[in-house]
Amino acid sequence: MVHAFIMVKTAAGKSEELLSSIRDLERVTSAHIVAGNYDIIAEVDADEVYHILEAVSTNMQGLEGVTETKTYIAMD
Repeated sequence: MVHAFIMVKTAAGKSEELLSSIRDLERVTSAHIVAGNYDIIAEVDADEVYHILEAVSTNMQGLEGVTETKTYIAMD
């Protein structure tokens, strides 16, 4: 099992709207609005790293209002 944290920047005023859309994506186990350099942090679980890539590049980055993502794969 691969576990990852996805940092998401959103367009101004879009965080709350995008939060529910991100939470509804396949493989996303949780997502939260946060303060700091990014607007939302999502946790993703998948069987393979490729599925993490798919969840981020195809699904999450395809949402209108998502301007940038950064993926961190958990090492423990």
